[in-house]
Amino acid sequence: MPALLSINNYFYLRGGAESVFFEEMALFSREGWDVVPFSMHDERNQASPWSQYFIDSLEFDAIDSTLAKAKAVPKIIYSFESRRKLRELLAQFRPDIVHAHNIYHHLSPSILPVLKEAGLPVVVTLHDLKIACPAYRMLNDQGICEKCKGGKNYHVLTNRCIKGSALGSAVIMAESYLHQWLGSYRKHVDRFIVPSRFYKDKFVEWGWPAEQFAYVPNFVDAEAFTPYGEAGEYFFYFGRLSFEKGVGTLIKAALDSGVKLKIAGTGPDGEALKALAGGAENIEFLGFLRGDPLHEAIGRARAVVLPSEWYENAPISVMESCAMARPVLGADIGGIPELIREGETGFVFPSADVAALSALMTKVAAMSDGTLCEMGQAGRRWMEADFSREAHLAMLKDVYAGVGANVGN
Repeated sequence: MPALLSINNYFYLRGGAESVFFEEMALFSREGWDVVPFSMHDERNQASPWSQYFIDSLEFDAIDSTLAKAKAVPKIIYSFESRRKLRELLAQFRPDIVHAHNIYHHLSPSILPVLKEAGLPVVVTLHDLKIACPAYRMLNDQGICEKCKGGKNYHVLTNRCIKGSALGSAVIMAESYLHQWLGSYRKHVDRFIVPSRFYKDKFVEWGWPAEQFAYVPNFVDAEAFTPYGEAGEYFFYFGRLSFEKGVGTLIKAALDSGVKLKIAGTGPDGEALKALAGGAENIEFLGFLRGDPLHEAIGRARAVVLPSEWYENAPISVMESCAMARPVLGADIGGIPELIREGETGFVFPSADVAALSALMTKVAAMSDGTLCEMGQAGRRWMEADFSREAHLAMLKDVYAGVGANVGN
């Protein structure tokens, strides 16, 4: 059977990228492939017989002293340790395909030439906008930002895009310029996988060749979600409580329309958002939810709202809501509209437009329960048909085969 080398900075469930990383390894393991990881040591890591080849832990934000931070900078920009450890691993294991996820700042793009020198086909899933925007998100404190377009990476420092830190921003600027000059990604990646068509279009707009990208959407196991039969009375948001998520716009729209709104999540703007709600009886903050309590809150909602105001990639929250047979109201930004069939599985509204969202929630509040249940069921069927594990696996195999990898029968 074929062999896969799967690469990611973290080897524990830290976020969405890690979830995809582990899920895809599991998919191919179940297919009988020989799957080997390459990552970074951490006490939270899952066990692996290949961990002897992992690099030492490197967390810049966790380093206290200025001297220690200064010593860590070269590793963040270009990791010779990662190159050495990877060569040691490749001396013991010869994959048919290499699939990397998030590698910058820890493993670093310095590993990509090592893979190509070994004659291995390489694909990289882009979970964010890093290869174009040094700060990953094309976002600053004022909103959407595309100032670095055309290779003008100095804006990451002048605007202190990395957590407001001059040092952190300078490090990332240097890293971006170095790998831009070396062509680390352009020369050594055979195919970039993007979970949204929007991201592909944005990268092409920023000067990347369209043929270097393959669209492979995320997947959701619909069978793992049990839908509730009846439409609820409240609208529901779950996710991070931060300005780019548009929760402030959602709260204003709920105050304007008077509809019931429940909000689950935590984040840096939590207290400010509660102050904005002003104790209104129609708005309730549930705190952090996960697992069954979260699923129940989704399932009992009238509709789920994703009011984002930044370039979301392909939010799994939309897919999970559809799997729960709930209609989704989503902002027309990033990859969100790709996951909503207008009037069939939900509705799209102009991002950051309070009046438009208020009017839409008023409209959906007045719709019949039967109509909303039909929309929810249509969304679930769509997830089952086009966003299943099986569909995802088939698309990945097509990408691998397209770069010359053996994918078996």
